[in-house]
Amino acid sequence: MSRDLVVALSGGIGGAKLALGLSHVVAPEDLLIVANTGDDFEHLGLSVSPDIDTLTYTLAGLDNQVLGWGRRDETWSFMETLESLGGPTWFRLGDRDLALHVERTRRLRGGETLSAITADVARRWGVGPRIVPMSDDAVRTRVLSDGGWIDFQDYFVGQQCRPVVRELAFAGAEAAVAHPDVLAALASPGLKAVVICPSNPFISVEPILAVPGIRAAIAGCGVPVIAISPIIGGKAVKGPTAKMMGELGLEVSAAGVAARYGSLISHYMLDHEDAGAVVAQRACQAPTLMRTLQDKIALARAVLAAVA
Repeated sequence: MSRDLVVALSGGIGGAKLALGLSHVVAPEDLLIVANTGDDFEHLGLSVSPDIDTLTYTLAGLDNQVLGWGRRDETWSFMETLESLGGPTWFRLGDRDLALHVERTRRLRGGETLSAITADVARRWGVGPRIVPMSDDAVRTRVLSDGGWIDFQDYFVGQQCRPVVRELAFAGAEAAVAHPDVLAALASPGLKAVVICPSNPFISVEPILAVPGIRAAIAGCGVPVIAISPIIGGKAVKGPTAKMMGELGLEVSAAGVAARYGSLISHYMLDHEDAGAVVAQRACQAPTLMRTLQDKIALARAVLAAVA
């Protein structure tokens, strides 16, 4: 049997960029994207899935490239009215984005699973690759700061990542059931590679790995597992990765991320700026900063070439 299936683990913005690149070089039926749901939370009574939505919007060509998150051509009448009423506006939901959260919430309360809703939305918006939540069970990332435990979105959006991170926990992970399609793909004889996208390893990738069975399935899949560094020249491309690494006592570098993944990965993609980094895995180099669609496609091709 030919090996064509690629499984990609992804968080939000950085992961979605590479997922888009992969969607241009891998047949839709051969690309399965495992989405982090540790960021999910309930806001204003609505079920919000930030990483799933970023992946869906990006692959559907509906992403807001100005803000870097949310829907393009967004309007903000809802938030303006909510603010005039004294409601909470710390987590901004655009009018177009709001419709997705309302519909997801309605369907979840009607008994549908998150994965079924995600698949249907992707189909309606013309997304070819499969976007599969790591689990249909709730897993919630929690952050221990000097002030105690706080919910991830409070840390990330509400407090703009200012609190010092002492520890992370993934509430519900131990009891969660990995999505069966994820485990089936990782055990498939047609599996070609596992790609860990350049997402924050602590809050985007490790929640996925915390779901029972997923880490073991990756470790035993028998094909190359490649991670792409989210750090370039000691700095995070976006988000709090570098800040969190320092606060958790880790080396703030591309090599530090590779050490965090350890023996789980066989290959590691570095930017040319980090060419001198010493890692235990098989090191590969390519331009990893993805500004344009061409950048995303080029990195996707380099990743697949590295594990071919």
